[in-house]
Amino acid sequence: MRRYLSAAAVRLPAKLAGIFAVWCVTLLYVLFQGGKTSFMLFTMVSVLMVYLLAGGFAGVRRARGARTLTGEGDKLDVLHAGGHLRVKLDIALPGFLPLPFVVVREMLKRHNGESWVFEESVVPNFRGRGELRFQTPPLERGRYTFSETEVASEDIFGLVEYRGAFLAQGQFRVLPRTVHIPRWMMYERNSRLAGPQASLSPSRRETTQINGVRDYVYGDRMSRIHWNATAKTGTWKSKEFEHESLPKTMLIIDGTSSAYSSSAQFELAVSTAASLLGYGIRERIGIGMCCLDRNTKVFAPAESGAERQKMIQYLIDINGEGRGPLVPRLEKSSRMFPKGAYFVLISPQTGENVLRTLRWAESRGMTPCHIQVLNPSGIRRGEWQDELHSRGVIGYKVSELQELPGVLGGGM
Repeated sequence: MRRYLSAAAVRLPAKLAGIFAVWCVTLLYVLFQGGKTSFMLFTMVSVLMVYLLAGGFAGVRRARGARTLTGEGDKLDVLHAGGHLRVKLDIALPGFLPLPFVVVREMLKRHNGESWVFEESVVPNFRGRGELRFQTPPLERGRYTFSETEVASEDIFGLVEYRGAFLAQGQFRVLPRTVHIPRWMMYERNSRLAGPQASLSPSRRETTQINGVRDYVYGDRMSRIHWNATAKTGTWKSKEFEHESLPKTMLIIDGTSSAYSSSAQFELAVSTAASLLGYGIRERIGIGMCCLDRNTKVFAPAESGAERQKMIQYLIDINGEGRGPLVPRLEKSSRMFPKGAYFVLISPQTGENVLRTLRWAESRGMTPCHIQVLNPSGIRRGEWQDELHSRGVIGYKVSELQELPGVLGGGM
């Protein structure tokens, strides 16, 4: 009996030993003294012991639960950095013995080792069921997992504390912050920010090659109407023409750990890349990505949304743990960089290391561009952009994500 009781209890060993000693005394009292009084005392203490044992075998130790995660709406679709997560945990405590309260302890872990602890008390109903609701703090980019849920409770007399644990599935990902980029001067003809290498059409003009049929839009010319499709469907249809192709673009994210002075600066670099990926999909620009992290990962330029999702999902897990110069790491995957593409380096670094990287891109027939990611709390200087401009290289600098649309659009 002592073995089972000690297995169910976690603390208060002195009280447990005292209860067991009282039970032994009442047992001896019945055996040697007899009578109604001794039997009544023995019965009361025995009932108490049975209650404590039953609480150890059932209740908290056999607790089960199910977790429901919701975002800003009623369901969890896409959660971006800075958003909150609503958590609902349904707890079931099997058994028929009443429990005054249950303390639930939740732990949320991020992929980089950070963790948050949520602890709250729940009063179960007569059926042993309870519900816990809470909201997480603003979450940053990353992959999150709920670890094992710990449950603790005491008997109605406060003599013994019982503990249990269960695992309720709860995994989700938080996408990087993004900002809408309406235009990028690098893709426009005679851009004052572009170097002598840039000579692109101001917009993606339509060709004479028919690419399909779409619904009629008010204002379409008569020559654009697709009469055969209109006659077959009974609704107005217009011709869809192919657009002029633009040079492909490769985004290179510098993941060198020593280059960033804070985690916020690295998050700005990741958010910049994610925002440019969104711009490429909207404008039908073939954009690829190269992450110079601990391991170099290269995605070939693509226009499809599925490929962009693969790149975004990869951005969730990078931690900025790369080491060494940039060029040797790029050389390992040089075949993945198409000739004639834009080479957009997103990095906080300046100086010879960056110039060597930009020259490497030029030597392979690519047009280099550098987006300098500044420390949000640092001092902003323009000497580096002047240096790039003198060499005919496109250069930008951003210290906050909200500045990116204005910087790329030529407003800053």
